[in-house]
Amino acid sequence: MKNINLIEHPLAQDKLASLRSEETSSKEFREYLEELSVLIAYEVFKDLKVKEEKIITPLSKTTGKKINEEINLFPILRAGQGFVSGFLNVVPKARVGHIGLYRDEKTLKPVQYLFKYPKNKNIEKTYNILLDPIIATGGSIRAALKILENINLKNIKVVAIISVKDTIEKLAKDYPNINFYLIAIDKKLDKKGYIIPGLGDAGDRIYGTK
Repeated sequence: MKNINLIEHPLAQDKLASLRSEETSSKEFREYLEELSVLIAYEVFKDLKVKEEKIITPLSKTTGKKINEEINLFPILRAGQGFVSGFLNVVPKARVGHIGLYRDEKTLKPVQYLFKYPKNKNIEKTYNILLDPIIATGGSIRAALKILENINLKNIKVVAIISVKDTIEKLAKDYPNINFYLIAIDKKLDKKGYIIPGLGDAGDRIYGTK
């Protein structure tokens, strides 16, 4: 599908291999995720609007191009927070909202406990990135997209590391105007809704919890 963007750059694939390994420590996992976030950000922001500005170099006058959009990052807590530092390295003026969701382990459905969003001059015209490393059943992404749509956000992109074929294709079909960015599409979900082979629970691996 045209709105599924699979990032196959060798550097991104190298970081993914390190993230998958069970031998990778929490410290290393955070570092690899930040590095991978930077690589993804360059791909995601290719269509940012710019404006020309007059500038003076040490040698002469010229014009340059500056970003002309307000950018919002929306990590889904906890794991989505692991993307933020890498993205802010690329777009330091971006604002950061937070979407707090947890998965009910019995129903596998998301439960909202927090939503904070940036104060933009015109939020309907902002450039918005929804961040969550793992898209397993797709429930959290759907819940988050509904939350963002309720405040009239229009230009939304979804960034993840891994999903599974059935889930990401269904999301892409149901949200044809949203672009999805991934590093890999894995085989299947297990009975508990975890991706196989995947990389484990991203939140636990980022923060060293169980």
